[in-house]
Amino acid sequence: MKKTYSIGDTARLTRITEKQLRHWEEQGYLSDIERTICGDRAYRRYSEDQIKQISKMKEYLDMGYTLKSSAKLAKDAAENQAEEVK
Repeated sequence: MKKTYSIGDTARLTRITEKQLRHWEEQGYLSDIERTICGDRAYRRYSEDQIKQISKMKEYLDMGYTLKSSAKLAKDAAENQAEEVK
């Protein structure tokens, strides 16, 4: 079973606010966020790969790229890395 992280832990690890993470997901820049249901609530759970993607997006944002460009560059970097592993 893979380790997952709460939105709070993800925010601390990536230096992105919880509000930004929710916004990025709403805008479609983050997808396939797992939800853990507890009563009437659904809690977001982020994988290590998603944390890497978010960190990479922040890196590109800090360089001056737009959010849209940062998301695309981070996705491309992850795909290139996956191909190298094969």
